[in-house]
Amino acid sequence: MRRPSKTTRRTAATASAALALALGATACGGPTAPASGGELSGQTVTVAGVWTGSEQKNFKKVLEAFTEKTGAKTVFVPSGDNVSTFVGSKIEGGNAPDVVMIPQVGVLQQFAKAGWLQPLSEEAARTAGSTLPPVWKDYGTVDGTYYGLYFKAAHKSTVWYAPDAFAQAGVDEPKSYADLLKAGRALSDSGRPAFAVAGEDGWTLTDWFENIYLSQAGPEKYDQLAQHKLPWTDASVVKALTTLGELFKDKQLVAGGAETALRTDFPSSVEQVFGPAPKAGMVYEGDFVGGVAKDQFGKKPGQDAKFFPFPAVDGGKAPVVSGGDAAVVLKSGKNGKAGMRLLEFLAGPEAAEVWAGAGGFLSPNTKVDFGAYGDDTTRSTARSLVAAGNSVRFDMSDQAPAAFGGTKGAGEWKLLQDFLRHPADPQGTAAKLEAEAAKAYGN
Repeated sequence: MRRPSKTTRRTAATASAALALALGATACGGPTAPASGGELSGQTVTVAGVWTGSEQKNFKKVLEAFTEKTGAKTVFVPSGDNVSTFVGSKIEGGNAPDVVMIPQVGVLQQFAKAGWLQPLSEEAARTAGSTLPPVWKDYGTVDGTYYGLYFKAAHKSTVWYAPDAFAQAGVDEPKSYADLLKAGRALSDSGRPAFAVAGEDGWTLTDWFENIYLSQAGPEKYDQLAQHKLPWTDASVVKALTTLGELFKDKQLVAGGAETALRTDFPSSVEQVFGPAPKAGMVYEGDFVGGVAKDQFGKKPGQDAKFFPFPAVDGGKAPVVSGGDAAVVLKSGKNGKAGMRLLEFLAGPEAAEVWAGAGGFLSPNTKVDFGAYGDDTTRSTARSLVAAGNSVRFDMSDQAPAAFGGTKGAGEWKLLQDFLRHPADPQGTAAKLEAEAAKAYGN
Protein backbone atom coordinates (compact mmCIF):
# COMPACT_ATOMS: atom_id res chain seq x y z
CA MET A 1 0.00 0.00 0.00
CA ARG A 2 1.32 3.44 -0.86
CA ARG A 3 1.73 5.53 2.24
CA PRO A 4 -1.04 8.12 2.33
CA SER A 5 0.78 11.19 1.28
CA LYS A 6 3.61 11.60 4.28
CA THR A 7 0.66 11.65 3.53
CA THR A 8 2.14 8.26 2.15
CA ARG A 9 5.65 7.12 2.66
CA ARG A 10 7.27 6.41 -0.62
CA THR A 11 9.27 3.28 -1.12
CA ALA A 12 12.29 3.78 -3.37
CA ALA A 13 11.33 3.07 -6.97
CA THR A 14 13.83 2.33 -9.68
CA ALA A 15 14.46 4.78 -12.49
CA SER A 16 13.38 2.26 -15.10
CA ALA A 17 10.06 1.65 -13.37
CA ALA A 18 9.40 5.36 -13.08
CA LEU A 19 10.24 5.85 -16.74
CA ALA A 20 7.83 3.10 -17.69
CA LEU A 21 5.15 4.91 -15.75
CA ALA A 22 6.05 8.08 -17.55
CA LEU A 23 5.57 6.52 -20.97
CA GLY A 24 2.07 5.32 -20.19
CA ALA A 25 0.98 8.04 -17.82
CA THR A 26 -1.11 10.29 -20.01
CA ALA A 27 -3.28 7.42 -21.09
CA CYS A 28 -3.91 6.57 -17.44
CA GLY A 29 -4.77 10.10 -16.39
CA GLY A 30 -7.48 11.07 -18.83
CA PRO A 31 -8.58 14.66 -19.49
CA THR A 32 -11.43 16.55 -17.95
CA ALA A 33 -13.78 18.05 -20.49
CA PRO A 34 -13.40 21.82 -20.96
CA ALA A 35 -16.29 24.11 -20.29
CA SER A 36 -17.52 26.27 -23.13
CA GLY A 37 -15.99 29.73 -22.89
CA GLY A 38 -13.94 30.83 -19.94
CA GLU A 39 -10.66 32.69 -19.57
CA LEU A 40 -8.55 29.62 -20.41
CA SER A 41 -10.83 28.05 -23.01
CA GLY A 42 -8.83 26.01 -25.52
CA GLN A 43 -5.86 25.57 -23.19
CA THR A 44 -4.70 22.40 -21.44
CA VAL A 45 -3.01 22.03 -18.06
CA THR A 46 -1.13 18.81 -17.35
CA VAL A 47 -0.79 17.89 -13.67
CA ALA A 48 1.46 15.13 -12.30
CA GLY A 49 1.07 13.57 -8.87
CA VAL A 50 1.53 10.40 -6.84
CA TRP A 51 -2.16 9.86 -6.19
CA THR A 52 -3.89 6.66 -7.25
CA GLY A 53 -7.29 5.13 -6.52
CA SER A 54 -9.73 7.25 -4.56
CA GLU A 55 -7.15 10.03 -3.98
CA GLN A 56 -6.69 10.47 -7.72
CA LYS A 57 -10.43 10.23 -8.35
CA ASN A 58 -11.15 12.94 -5.79
CA PHE A 59 -8.38 15.23 -6.97
CA LYS A 60 -9.85 15.01 -10.46
CA LYS A 61 -13.03 16.50 -8.99
CA VAL A 62 -10.94 19.51 -7.99
CA LEU A 63 -9.58 19.71 -11.54
CA GLU A 64 -13.12 19.51 -12.89
CA ALA A 65 -14.05 22.48 -10.71
CA PHE A 66 -11.09 24.38 -12.16
CA THR A 67 -12.26 23.48 -15.66
CA GLU A 68 -15.75 24.69 -14.88
CA LYS A 69 -14.35 27.96 -13.56
CA THR A 70 -11.80 28.72 -16.28
CA GLY A 71 -12.60 26.61 -19.35
CA ALA A 72 -9.18 24.94 -19.30
CA LYS A 73 -8.91 21.25 -20.05
CA THR A 74 -6.84 19.28 -17.52
CA VAL A 75 -4.94 16.00 -17.72
CA PHE A 76 -3.75 14.15 -14.63
CA VAL A 77 -0.54 12.15 -15.07
CA PRO A 78 0.28 9.53 -12.41
CA SER A 79 3.93 9.98 -11.47
CA GLY A 80 4.53 6.88 -9.41
CA ASP A 81 6.06 7.24 -5.97
CA ASN A 82 9.49 8.37 -7.19
CA VAL A 83 8.46 11.88 -8.24
CA SER A 84 12.04 13.07 -8.69
CA THR A 85 12.96 10.37 -11.22
CA PHE A 86 9.65 10.76 -13.04
CA VAL A 87 9.86 14.53 -13.44
CA GLY A 88 13.53 14.40 -14.40
CA SER A 89 12.80 11.91 -17.17
CA LYS A 90 9.88 13.99 -18.46
CA ILE A 91 11.96 17.16 -18.54
CA GLU A 92 14.78 15.34 -20.33
CA GLY A 93 12.30 13.98 -22.86
CA GLY A 94 10.81 17.41 -23.55
CA ASN A 95 7.38 16.43 -22.25
CA ALA A 96 7.26 17.96 -18.78
CA PRO A 97 3.92 18.46 -17.03
CA ASP A 98 2.86 22.00 -16.21
CA VAL A 99 2.14 21.36 -12.55
CA VAL A 100 3.55 18.76 -10.14
CA MET A 101 2.13 17.84 -6.73
CA ILE A 102 5.26 17.20 -4.62
CA PRO A 103 4.90 15.12 -1.44
CA GLN A 104 8.29 15.80 0.16
CA VAL A 105 10.00 19.01 1.21
CA GLY A 106 13.37 17.55 0.24
CA VAL A 107 12.19 16.93 -3.34
CA LEU A 108 10.72 20.45 -3.60
CA GLN A 109 14.08 21.85 -2.51
CA GLN A 110 15.87 19.63 -5.02
CA PHE A 111 13.67 20.86 -7.89
CA ALA A 112 14.12 24.50 -6.89
CA LYS A 113 17.89 24.23 -6.66
CA ALA A 114 17.98 22.51 -10.05
CA GLY A 115 16.24 25.58 -11.52
CA TRP A 116 13.13 23.64 -12.57
CA LEU A 117 10.48 25.72 -10.80
CA GLN A 118 8.63 28.97 -11.38
CA PRO A 119 8.11 31.18 -8.32
CA LEU A 120 4.48 31.58 -7.29
CA SER A 121 2.67 34.44 -8.97
CA GLU A 122 1.87 37.50 -6.90
CA GLU A 123 -1.78 36.50 -6.80
CA ALA A 124 -1.07 32.91 -5.70
CA ALA A 125 1.34 34.13 -3.01
CA ARG A 126 -1.09 36.80 -1.83
CA THR A 127 -3.99 34.35 -1.58
CA ALA A 128 -1.83 31.79 0.19
CA GLY A 129 -0.70 34.48 2.60
CA SER A 130 -4.30 35.02 3.65
CA THR A 131 -5.29 31.34 3.82
CA LEU A 132 -2.25 29.42 5.11
CA PRO A 133 -0.30 29.81 8.36
CA PRO A 134 3.22 31.16 7.65
CA VAL A 135 4.83 27.82 8.50
CA TRP A 136 3.40 26.34 5.29
CA LYS A 137 4.94 29.17 3.26
CA ASP A 138 8.27 28.40 4.95
CA TYR A 139 8.09 24.78 3.80
CA GLY A 140 7.31 25.93 0.25
CA THR A 141 10.14 28.45 0.15
CA VAL A 142 13.70 27.76 -1.01
CA ASP A 143 16.49 30.32 -0.64
CA GLY A 144 13.96 33.09 -0.07
CA THR A 145 11.74 32.32 -3.08
CA TYR A 146 8.21 30.95 -2.67
CA TYR A 147 7.71 28.00 -5.04
CA GLY A 148 5.43 25.41 -3.43
CA LEU A 149 1.77 25.89 -2.51
CA TYR A 150 0.66 23.35 0.10
CA PHE A 151 -2.77 22.05 -0.83
CA LYS A 152 -3.26 18.68 0.88
CA ALA A 153 -2.06 17.81 4.37
CA ALA A 154 -1.88 14.85 6.72
CA HIS A 155 -2.19 14.92 10.49
CA LYS A 156 0.51 12.55 11.74
CA SER A 157 -0.22 12.90 15.46
CA THR A 158 -3.27 10.68 15.97
CA VAL A 159 -3.53 7.46 17.96
CA TRP A 160 -6.39 5.21 16.80
CA TYR A 161 -8.09 2.68 19.04
CA ALA A 162 -10.89 0.15 19.26
CA PRO A 163 -13.49 1.50 21.71
CA ASP A 164 -14.52 -2.00 22.78
CA ALA A 165 -10.92 -2.74 23.83
CA PHE A 166 -10.78 0.42 25.93
CA ALA A 167 -14.15 -0.40 27.52
CA GLN A 168 -13.04 -3.94 28.36
CA ALA A 169 -9.82 -2.64 29.96
CA GLY A 170 -11.63 0.19 31.75
CA VAL A 171 -9.33 2.90 30.40
CA ASP A 172 -9.98 6.37 29.05
CA GLU A 173 -8.19 8.34 26.34
CA PRO A 174 -4.78 9.23 27.83
CA LYS A 175 -3.66 12.84 28.16
CA SER A 176 0.08 12.24 28.60
CA TYR A 177 2.63 9.82 27.18
CA ALA A 178 3.07 8.22 30.60
CA ASP A 179 -0.68 7.67 30.74
CA LEU A 180 -0.54 6.21 27.23
CA LEU A 181 1.90 3.51 28.34
CA LYS A 182 -0.16 2.93 31.49
CA ALA A 183 -3.32 2.50 29.39
CA GLY A 184 -1.42 0.15 27.10
CA ARG A 185 -0.42 -2.09 29.97
CA ALA A 186 -4.03 -2.13 31.20
CA LEU A 187 -5.13 -3.22 27.72
CA SER A 188 -2.58 -6.03 27.79
CA ASP A 189 -3.73 -7.15 31.24
CA SER A 190 -7.31 -7.31 29.91
CA GLY A 191 -6.29 -9.67 27.13
CA ARG A 192 -5.35 -7.49 24.15
CA PRO A 193 -1.80 -6.14 23.61
CA ALA A 194 -1.54 -2.38 23.39
CA PHE A 195 -0.07 -1.43 20.02
CA ALA A 196 0.06 -2.89 16.55
CA VAL A 197 3.40 -1.54 15.29
CA ALA A 198 4.11 -1.56 11.55
CA GLY A 199 7.84 -2.12 11.90
CA GLU A 200 8.18 -3.61 8.42
CA ASP A 201 7.52 -0.10 7.08
CA GLY A 202 10.38 1.93 8.52
CA TRP A 203 8.55 5.21 7.92
CA THR A 204 6.11 4.41 10.73
CA LEU A 205 9.02 4.22 13.18
CA THR A 206 10.32 7.61 12.08
CA ASP A 207 6.84 8.99 12.83
CA TRP A 208 6.95 7.55 16.35
CA PHE A 209 10.32 9.19 16.94
CA GLU A 210 9.26 12.53 15.47
CA ASN A 211 6.20 12.91 17.69
CA ILE A 212 8.15 12.06 20.82
CA TYR A 213 11.03 14.35 19.83
CA LEU A 214 8.84 17.33 18.91
CA SER A 215 6.97 17.18 22.21
CA GLN A 216 9.99 16.40 24.37
CA ALA A 217 12.67 18.60 22.77
CA GLY A 218 10.46 21.36 21.34
CA PRO A 219 10.04 22.89 17.88
CA GLU A 220 13.35 24.79 17.79
CA LYS A 221 15.48 21.70 18.24
CA TYR A 222 13.14 19.77 15.92
CA ASP A 223 13.89 22.29 13.17
CA GLN A 224 17.63 22.14 13.86
CA LEU A 225 17.66 18.34 13.72
CA ALA A 226 15.55 18.32 10.56
CA GLN A 227 18.15 20.54 8.86
CA HIS A 228 21.05 18.61 10.41
CA LYS A 229 22.20 21.74 12.20
CA LEU A 230 21.98 19.64 15.35
CA PRO A 231 23.79 16.28 15.36
CA TRP A 232 21.89 13.08 16.00
CA THR A 233 24.26 12.43 18.88
CA ASP A 234 22.74 15.38 20.78
CA ALA A 235 21.45 14.53 24.25
CA SER A 236 17.89 15.42 23.16
CA VAL A 237 17.98 12.67 20.52
CA VAL A 238 19.33 10.11 22.96
CA LYS A 239 16.57 11.08 25.41
CA ALA A 240 13.84 10.65 22.75
CA LEU A 241 15.27 7.29 21.70
CA THR A 242 15.33 6.22 25.35
CA THR A 243 11.67 7.19 25.67
CA LEU A 244 10.79 5.31 22.48
CA GLY A 245 12.82 2.34 23.68
CA GLU A 246 10.58 2.04 26.74
CA LEU A 247 7.74 1.21 24.37
CA PHE A 248 9.74 -1.04 22.05
CA LYS A 249 11.19 -3.25 24.80
CA ASP A 250 7.89 -3.86 26.58
CA LYS A 251 6.20 -7.03 25.30
CA GLN A 252 2.96 -5.88 26.90
CA LEU A 253 2.96 -2.85 24.63
CA VAL A 254 4.05 -4.18 21.21
CA ALA A 255 1.68 -6.84 19.88
CA GLY A 256 3.66 -10.02 19.23
CA GLY A 257 6.93 -8.38 20.25
CA ALA A 258 9.57 -6.79 18.04
CA GLU A 259 9.97 -9.67 15.59
CA THR A 260 6.24 -9.74 14.84
CA ALA A 261 6.24 -5.95 14.46
CA LEU A 262 9.12 -6.14 11.98
CA ARG A 263 6.99 -8.48 9.84
CA THR A 264 3.95 -6.16 10.02
CA ASP A 265 3.34 -3.56 7.33
CA PHE A 266 1.09 -0.53 7.74
CA PRO A 267 -2.19 -2.02 6.37
CA SER A 268 -1.67 -5.10 8.53
CA SER A 269 -1.18 -2.95 11.62
CA VAL A 270 -4.57 -1.36 11.02
CA GLU A 271 -6.08 -4.81 10.47
CA GLN A 272 -4.66 -5.99 13.81
CA VAL A 273 -6.80 -3.36 15.56
CA PHE A 274 -9.86 -3.07 13.33
CA GLY A 275 -9.93 -6.32 11.37
CA PRO A 276 -12.09 -9.39 12.00
CA ALA A 277 -9.57 -10.97 14.42
CA PRO A 278 -8.17 -8.10 16.52
CA LYS A 279 -4.72 -8.60 18.04
CA ALA A 280 -4.14 -5.13 19.53
CA GLY A 281 -6.11 -2.25 20.98
CA MET A 282 -4.32 0.71 19.38
CA VAL A 283 -2.38 1.71 16.30
CA TYR A 284 -0.44 4.93 16.01
CA GLU A 285 -0.35 6.66 12.64
CA GLY A 286 -1.90 9.53 10.74
CA ASP A 287 -5.48 10.57 10.08
CA PHE A 288 -5.52 8.16 7.12
CA VAL A 289 -5.87 5.20 9.51
CA GLY A 290 -9.56 6.04 9.73
CA GLY A 291 -9.93 5.72 5.98
CA VAL A 292 -8.28 2.29 5.95
CA ALA A 293 -10.44 1.11 8.86
CA LYS A 294 -13.54 2.30 7.03
CA ASP A 295 -12.74 1.19 3.48
CA GLN A 296 -11.13 -2.18 4.24
CA PHE A 297 -12.83 -3.29 7.47
CA GLY A 298 -16.19 -1.50 7.45
CA LYS A 299 -15.56 0.50 10.62
CA LYS A 300 -17.23 3.85 11.19
CA PRO A 301 -14.75 6.55 12.23
CA GLY A 302 -15.97 8.19 15.41
CA GLN A 303 -17.99 5.13 16.41
CA ASP A 304 -16.05 1.86 16.27
CA ALA A 305 -12.76 3.46 15.15
CA LYS A 306 -11.79 6.39 17.33
CA PHE A 307 -8.64 8.45 17.84
CA PHE A 308 -7.08 10.79 20.36
CA PRO A 309 -4.21 13.25 19.83
CA PHE A 310 -0.69 11.94 20.33
CA PRO A 311 -0.20 12.93 23.98
CA ALA A 312 2.37 15.32 25.39
CA VAL A 313 5.68 13.80 26.48
CA ASP A 314 7.43 14.73 29.74
CA GLY A 315 5.44 17.91 30.25
CA GLY A 316 6.01 19.27 26.75
CA LYS A 317 3.27 20.38 24.38
CA ALA A 318 1.21 17.82 22.49
CA PRO A 319 2.91 17.44 19.09
CA VAL A 320 1.35 18.09 15.71
CA VAL A 321 3.48 16.49 13.02
CA SER A 322 2.17 16.87 9.50
CA GLY A 323 2.96 16.03 5.93
CA GLY A 324 1.57 17.39 2.73
CA ASP A 325 1.58 17.80 -1.02
CA ALA A 326 2.75 21.09 -2.54
CA ALA A 327 1.74 22.26 -6.01
CA VAL A 328 4.57 23.68 -8.11
CA VAL A 329 4.79 24.98 -11.68
CA LEU A 330 7.61 23.70 -13.89
CA LYS A 331 9.48 26.16 -16.12
CA SER A 332 9.68 23.52 -18.85
CA GLY A 333 5.95 22.82 -19.02
CA LYS A 334 4.14 23.78 -22.19
CA ASN A 335 1.53 25.92 -20.45
CA GLY A 336 3.04 27.39 -17.33
CA LYS A 337 0.78 30.44 -17.35
CA ALA A 338 -2.38 28.32 -17.16
CA GLY A 339 -0.61 26.07 -14.65
CA MET A 340 -0.04 29.05 -12.40
CA ARG A 341 -3.70 29.93 -12.72
CA LEU A 342 -4.45 26.46 -11.34
CA LEU A 343 -2.24 27.20 -8.32
CA GLU A 344 -4.11 30.46 -7.77
CA PHE A 345 -7.31 28.39 -7.69
CA LEU A 346 -5.80 25.83 -5.32
CA ALA A 347 -4.73 28.60 -2.93
CA GLY A 348 -8.33 29.55 -2.14
CA PRO A 349 -10.84 27.59 -0.06
CA GLU A 350 -13.12 26.61 -2.95
CA ALA A 351 -10.79 23.95 -4.36
CA ALA A 352 -10.11 22.41 -0.94
CA GLU A 353 -13.80 22.25 -0.11
CA VAL A 354 -14.44 20.17 -3.24
CA TRP A 355 -12.10 17.43 -2.00
CA ALA A 356 -13.13 17.84 1.64
CA GLY A 357 -16.65 16.89 0.64
CA ALA A 358 -15.41 13.84 -1.25
CA GLY A 359 -13.44 12.51 1.75
CA GLY A 360 -9.90 11.33 2.43
CA PHE A 361 -8.54 14.84 2.64
CA LEU A 362 -7.33 17.48 5.09
CA SER A 363 -6.49 21.06 4.21
CA PRO A 364 -4.11 23.42 6.03
CA ASN A 365 -6.18 26.29 4.58
CA THR A 366 -7.68 28.33 7.43
CA LYS A 367 -10.54 29.62 5.24
CA VAL A 368 -11.98 26.18 4.47
CA ASP A 369 -15.43 25.72 6.00
CA PHE A 370 -15.22 22.80 8.46
CA GLY A 371 -18.78 21.99 7.43
CA ALA A 372 -17.38 20.92 4.04
CA TYR A 373 -15.90 17.78 5.62
CA GLY A 374 -18.17 14.78 5.43
CA ASP A 375 -17.95 13.41 8.98
CA ASP A 376 -17.29 14.57 12.51
CA THR A 377 -14.03 12.65 12.88
CA THR A 378 -12.42 14.23 9.83
CA ARG A 379 -13.83 17.59 10.90
CA SER A 380 -12.22 17.19 14.31
CA THR A 381 -8.87 16.24 12.79
CA ALA A 382 -9.00 19.21 10.42
CA ARG A 383 -9.76 21.57 13.32
CA SER A 384 -6.78 20.20 15.24
CA LEU A 385 -4.47 20.69 12.26
CA VAL A 386 -5.61 24.26 11.62
CA ALA A 387 -5.61 25.14 15.33
CA ALA A 388 -1.96 24.12 15.57
CA GLY A 389 -1.08 27.06 13.32
CA ASN A 390 2.65 27.70 13.20
CA SER A 391 3.39 25.00 15.76
CA VAL A 392 2.82 22.37 13.05
CA ARG A 393 6.06 20.71 12.02
CA PHE A 394 6.51 18.90 8.73
CA ASP A 395 7.50 15.27 8.88
CA MET A 396 11.23 15.28 9.60
CA SER A 397 12.19 12.31 7.44
CA ASP A 398 10.42 13.89 4.47
CA GLN A 399 12.63 16.95 4.92
CA ALA A 400 15.79 14.84 4.80
CA PRO A 401 17.70 13.63 1.75
CA ALA A 402 16.07 10.42 0.55
CA ALA A 403 19.21 8.40 1.27
CA PHE A 404 18.70 9.10 4.98
CA GLY A 405 14.97 9.68 5.47
CA GLY A 406 13.22 7.90 2.62
CA THR A 407 14.89 4.68 1.48
CA LYS A 408 13.76 1.20 2.40
CA GLY A 409 16.47 -0.83 4.11
CA ALA A 410 18.77 2.15 4.61
CA GLY A 411 19.37 5.26 6.69
CA GLU A 412 16.91 6.22 9.40
CA TRP A 413 14.34 3.58 8.41
CA LYS A 414 16.81 0.70 8.79
CA LEU A 415 18.44 2.02 11.98
CA LEU A 416 15.09 2.48 13.72
CA GLN A 417 14.09 -1.03 12.67
CA ASP A 418 17.32 -2.25 14.25
CA PHE A 419 16.45 -0.21 17.35
CA LEU A 420 13.01 -1.79 17.52
CA ARG A 421 14.73 -5.18 17.64
CA HIS A 422 17.44 -4.06 20.11
CA PRO A 423 16.26 -0.96 22.02
CA ALA A 424 18.80 -1.21 24.84
CA ASP A 425 21.44 1.12 23.32
CA PRO A 426 19.91 4.49 22.41
CA GLN A 427 23.31 6.18 22.51
CA GLY A 428 24.78 3.71 20.04
CA THR A 429 21.76 4.12 17.75
CA ALA A 430 22.13 7.90 17.91
CA ALA A 431 25.79 7.57 16.82
CA LYS A 432 24.80 5.38 13.86
CA LEU A 433 22.04 7.82 12.88
CA GLU A 434 24.53 10.69 12.94
CA ALA A 435 26.98 8.79 10.74
CA GLU A 436 24.28 8.08 8.16
CA ALA A 437 22.90 11.62 8.31
CA ALA A 438 26.36 13.13 7.81
CA LYS A 439 26.83 11.07 4.64
CA ALA A 440 23.39 11.94 3.27
CA TYR A 441 23.58 15.65 4.02
CA GLY A 442 27.14 15.85 2.72
CA ASN A 443 28.70 17.08 5.94
